[in-house]
Amino acid sequence: MRRLGHEAVYPNGNGGAIRDVDAAVIEPGDFAGLRHAREVRERGCPVVFTSIFPAEAEALALEPAAYFIKPFALHELARVLATALAPEQTP
Repeated sequence: MRRLGHEAVYPNGNGGAIRDVDAAVIEPGDFAGLRHAREVRERGCPVVFTSIFPAEAEALALEPAAYFIKPFALHELARVLATALAPEQTP
């Protein structure tokens, strides 16, 4: 993330919430990952999922900006984050 100009933050080990973020890259493979993704989406922030497994309905219901199956190219993640974080343009 640092190479892309972003700071990685992690929830505390006690199941605590993720602090304020502009976007989140999350592994949805367990309950905690999906819970954190829901929290981030409820704040209106984009979520990108990365996993070794295909997307499941519960993850897709959160309307992620992207769902990457590992391995994926770093430039793909950079592009998705840039698009997700860009201010919306009104015509």
